[in-house]
Amino acid sequence: MAIVHFPLRLVGSRMLAPTVRHLAFARDDGQPLDFIPGQFVQVHFNYPDGTPTKRSYSLATMHDHAMAPGEAIEIAVSYVAGGAATALFEALDEGQQIQASGPYGRFCLVPADTNKRYLLIGTGTGVTPYRAMLPQLHAMMQSRGVEVVLLFGARTPEELIYGEDFRAFAEGHPGFRFVPCFSRELPADPHPDVRKGYVQDILAEFAPDAEGDIAYLCGNPNMVDAAFEVLKTAGLPVPHVRREKYVSSK
Repeated sequence: MAIVHFPLRLVGSRMLAPTVRHLAFARDDGQPLDFIPGQFVQVHFNYPDGTPTKRSYSLATMHDHAMAPGEAIEIAVSYVAGGAATALFEALDEGQQIQASGPYGRFCLVPADTNKRYLLIGTGTGVTPYRAMLPQLHAMMQSRGVEVVLLFGARTPEELIYGEDFRAFAEGHPGFRFVPCFSRELPADPHPDVRKGYVQDILAEFAPDAEGDIAYLCGNPNMVDAAFEVLKTAGLPVPHVRREKYVSSK
């Protein structure tokens, strides 16, 4: 899949959490962006002194087909106080353009996998690639009966980005469990799969299985490292633990 540079025009946005904004773009050169769920794009811009820089954002677009020209390209952006990228996106209005390149990355589902279950573990905007994977997971559940557990770590209910999408998917797919894990505050009316604590501590409850599981870890580096140790202790082979660390850049 070739890496290309292209302009993106903002066509819509909404706040997902107090410091996370969902942005939808149209590729402004009339071409589609062909990508595999789990990949990311890079946004290119300049610091105030003119020095060029870039930031990486996983694609949130729920995707299982070749994209048509004009189809929305979606990302989730964490706002960081004083950040140059934050200033860029806060000032971006609908109709305005940014420059991007991609797609990049290999944090993707593998069609040749024969596992019985996926353990998807994420924190913060680290769940963005899992949203993009939902159509692929639907197809895998239909074709080979794979089960999926999504453990999503957030501090509070208002920081549970895309929670409505994952809950709706779980309600329509009995083989998909959505397990929000809150470290600070539980929702007022939690459903039975809500947990209190950190995802890496709750992971053991789901009995990671060396024979049948493949795990994906995405988000805070400390969480990724801690969850990796839990999975390694459970006997999962290293190739069956696929990792991507998210570090908020200013």
